Amino acid sequence: MASTQTQSVGEKVLSLPFGSEVKAFLDYLSVEAGLSDNTVQAYGRDLKSFLEYCESRRMGRLNEVNPGVIQDYLRTMFQVSKAESSVKRGLAAIRMFLRFCRLTGLIENDFAGMLESPKLWQKLPVVCSKNQVVSLLDAPSADEPYYVRDKAMLELLYATGIRAGELAGLQVSDLNLDIGYLRCVGKGKKERIIPVGRTAVSATRAYLRELRPRLAGPASGGRLLLSRTGLGLGRIEIWRLVKKYAIRAGMPRNLTVHTLRHCFATHLLRGGADLRSVQEMLGHADIATTQIYTHVDQERLRSIHKQFHPRP
Repeated sequence: MASTQTQSVGEKVLSLPFGSEVKAFLDYLSVEAGLSDNTVQAYGRDLKSFLEYCESRRMGRLNEVNPGVIQDYLRTMFQVSKAESSVKRGLAAIRMFLRFCRLTGLIENDFAGMLESPKLWQKLPVVCSKNQVVSLLDAPSADEPYYVRDKAMLELLYATGIRAGELAGLQVSDLNLDIGYLRCVGKGKKERIIPVGRTAVSATRAYLRELRPRLAGPASGGRLLLSRTGLGLGRIEIWRLVKKYAIRAGMPRNLTVHTLRHCFATHLLRGGADLRSVQEMLGHADIATTQIYTHVDQERLRSIHKQFHPRP
């Protein structure tokens, strides 16, 4: 069954041109392909934007879509100052939708594959120093009511490099604090095991012992991080909490939950971890995605150059 959030996204497109076809595609991604709710919703938003453009051109049927229409849409996205990454993602969504329509017999030709993707500059992630990360981890105040929960949240994010959505979905049963591991279900519902350091284990134990029993209720469902109402903390709530503590710690304004993931990977590589191990802990399908962190760590590159170059 498709999730409530996924169904909501699908319902929003039904009033638009060929919205029923898009809803069928989103249902396929959720039920058959097993993609995460966040991924399906992202496809839904991108396709909704495309359908609204088609509606503005008074297009009512799927067979009216052609390469020229898609190119004009992408050009319009650039004109309204959409980021290159957003344009590329939008094109990817259209391509997958048209491929689905071709496979299900809704259209005769899949021409979207002939369209070139906009060239994408590789942007290096924002990475903080170890001292900055420590300031963030120490930002929660011990006299605050949810101190132990928020401390555990921050420590787990930095200790494991998991995404906000992955942490939001974490169950108490996914933790094995005695041996220091957690089980994480990531993109594409792929499972991975990640070590958890002593500091994060200690913070999590304190939360489980001192606060979670008082927050837990019938609606908690075994979720690890709970709100004051006993419901699991959502991805957006985790983002807001991290932003709150980042501001308190005087961190860069563009710091996000994902910044801690970047710090996790970069600091591991700086400490001597091999790229394959970092790839496995991050859950990257392609090691090329992980390799970006070797470009970030300029200090390590200078050290290697000085150590091994014949003329340092």
